[in-house]
Amino acid sequence: MPDRPLPERLRGSPAWTGAAIAAGLFGLAAALAGRLDLPLILAGLGAVCLGGWLAGRDRALSPPRPAAAAPRSAVAEALLAHVPDPVILVDRRTLVVEANPAARALLPALHQARPLSFALRDPEVLDGVEAVLSSGMPRRIAFSTRIPLERTFEVQIGALPMPDGSGVSAVLFLRDLTSARRLEAMRVDFVANASHELRTPLATLIGFIETLQGPARDDAQARARFLEIMRVQALRMTRLIGDLLSLSRIELREHVAPTAVVDLGALARQMVDAQGPPAEARGASIRFEDGAGPYPVPGDADELARVIENLIENAVKYGGGQVSVGLAREEDARLGRRIILSVSDDGPGIPPEHIPRLTERFYRVDVASSRARGGTGLGLAIVKHSLNRHRGRLAIESAVGQGTVVRVSLPEYGAAAPLPAAADQA
Repeated sequence: MPDRPLPERLRGSPAWTGAAIAAGLFGLAAALAGRLDLPLILAGLGAVCLGGWLAGRDRALSPPRPAAAAPRSAVAEALLAHVPDPVILVDRRTLVVEANPAARALLPALHQARPLSFALRDPEVLDGVEAVLSSGMPRRIAFSTRIPLERTFEVQIGALPMPDGSGVSAVLFLRDLTSARRLEAMRVDFVANASHELRTPLATLIGFIETLQGPARDDAQARARFLEIMRVQALRMTRLIGDLLSLSRIELREHVAPTAVVDLGALARQMVDAQGPPAEARGASIRFEDGAGPYPVPGDADELARVIENLIENAVKYGGGQVSVGLAREEDARLGRRIILSVSDDGPGIPPEHIPRLTERFYRVDVASSRARGGTGLGLAIVKHSLNRHRGRLAIESAVGQGTVVRVSLPEYGAAAPLPAAADQA
């Protein structure tokens, strides 16, 4: 850059202006003292030139730094790191510029300055990035992963101009839809299963009613047999609707912990006595092993009675000839003192691949056998949600040919407050 004349430097540079003002004040003082002469004037002009030149040189060597750039960059990085969903920034060559920890956890092969295709191999997403970089129009694309778990994402891709003016980059925001899709699938399955469970007995009732109104109108023996079948189907629908209503009520209050105190031992004794005659009719017997009671737990007596009843009914229906119900105490280092209710049978057992799904609604290991024995497929689902409300835990242990043991763990009343825990399966 060519040098500007001195007057322009004096007008445009604070350093030159300051030096000139200092020299002028010095000359004015010398004139008032009567000592102003030519050597002193030349010395003042030299000081002005030297001071302005040195100040301008220091400013040229040390250009000013934007004070706000570093803090703004740190805030942006911290904000990106705390976004729970994966966010990825790529440049116009689809090289990764930045990615937050959630994106690196989802795509371990994601690295800066490497192509996005090295970590994300979905053709639709990569084509969408190219389209956004060329057109600048945002896009939304579905993306699914199956390893290590099956997850579904909605990838929102938008154009983002680079601050340095080097072109347009693309930002990928991956919104996790896994939970929403699972809830939607559960709702669809629930409606389909409920309608199917009701359709069969209703079709049976309609068929027998039409038969009794027509060909079997005057057949007393057939009428008695058909009426018995109709009664069984009506009871089946009654049980199904009752279980659905119970499950709905439990889910409605699942977040509200019960405050009453219940003796779990007394409830278990009542349920064992009530289930004794039906068990004997099926050729099974129930043995109750009561330890050092009482067993106080915070809970709802009706819901806990339904839990014990469902567990005993399952053991009688699908187990062997001997069912054992027991109570005990247990010290848990993390959860505190617990009361354990166990229901075991010596039946055929459950294959291991079915155990994780036993608490799903309408899930059955053997559909035909369950329906023939009066099961609705909702018993263990009711147990799970009831235990969720009571801060309890559920464990199912079984082996083919060795029977099944179901354990319910509940916090003992008066013990140390346990950590919140949902009903689990093992």
